[in-house]
Amino acid sequence: MNKLSKGFISMILIVMISLLAACGGEKATNESETTNDSSGEEIKIKFAHSAAESNSRHEAALKFKSLVEEKSDNQITVEVFPNEVLGSEPQMVEGVAFDDIQMVAASTFAQYESKVDVFGLPFLFETNEQAWEALDGEIGQAVFEPLLDDNLRVLGHLENGFRHVTNSKKSIETVEDLKGMKIRTPEMPILISIFRALGSNPTPMAFGELYMALQQGTVDGQENPISNIHASKFSEVQDYLSLTGHSYAPTTVAISDKFWNTLTPEQQEIIQSSVVETSEFHRNKVMEDEAALLAELEEAGMKVNRPDIASFREASQAVYAEYEDVYGKDLIDSILNAQQ
Repeated sequence: MNKLSKGFISMILIVMISLLAACGGEKATNESETTNDSSGEEIKIKFAHSAAESNSRHEAALKFKSLVEEKSDNQITVEVFPNEVLGSEPQMVEGVAFDDIQMVAASTFAQYESKVDVFGLPFLFETNEQAWEALDGEIGQAVFEPLLDDNLRVLGHLENGFRHVTNSKKSIETVEDLKGMKIRTPEMPILISIFRALGSNPTPMAFGELYMALQQGTVDGQENPISNIHASKFSEVQDYLSLTGHSYAPTTVAISDKFWNTLTPEQQEIIQSSVVETSEFHRNKVMEDEAALLAELEEAGMKVNRPDIASFREASQAVYAEYEDVYGKDLIDSILNAQQ
């Protein structure tokens, strides 16, 4: 073989080796882009909720942030967006469904799966503990699992609690006192149905618009858990608080399933365990704080009363008949039977 041939073969070998090296490098680069841990890059989570910064829900969100960042050695960072800055609750939930936001804590998921509102049936639970057992157990898992079809993976539930009525007109002693009142509700069908059954005029609107609507008299009143009433300073624009406890609503924590599946099992465990710890922290805090918050609302000038619940129970039974086909009688009965 002459020198020219040997040189030509050597050149071809060099080119082939270079191409193989380039392909290998490209493959390694592509693989690093599909997994979050191989490159060591920081993973960022946008966590949105609707409560004010003064609400214990925001404190719980900050607790979650602290837990995740500590457990991951700051490889995973969490940016909390409170007070509906990323949109109303339905818009935030939609943001997670579309994978534009990574996580949300909200009460409005029925636009994707109507059965998730079953826990809000009027007077379904007598205690918070009964509600937690239903949510955290097999019943809750079965109810929320279909949300996966819409990219919404439920990881747990913060405490929202029992809902009560405030208004600026008069003390609500029986259901008759609600007749004709314009009461703001969240954009949740079950709550709209409850207040329609109670004889009032339910008016759904975003939480961020509520204070001004109360201040301007656009609505006569609203209904919310005590922690929300206190944190949003509704005592400044509402004179009466009636402890109706007409419905229980959790604040459900969901994550984009598409985002979830980009995480390693270790990272998934960090997030899941942090939600569980945050839920326990928040539930305990809400229960401990409730009596003190009520006292502060009274000191701020609100007149607090405990109305005749029997009349509310009787009037709201029509809601069970209305939603039996939506939720299924078997599901409703299973929740009721679990409390016996």
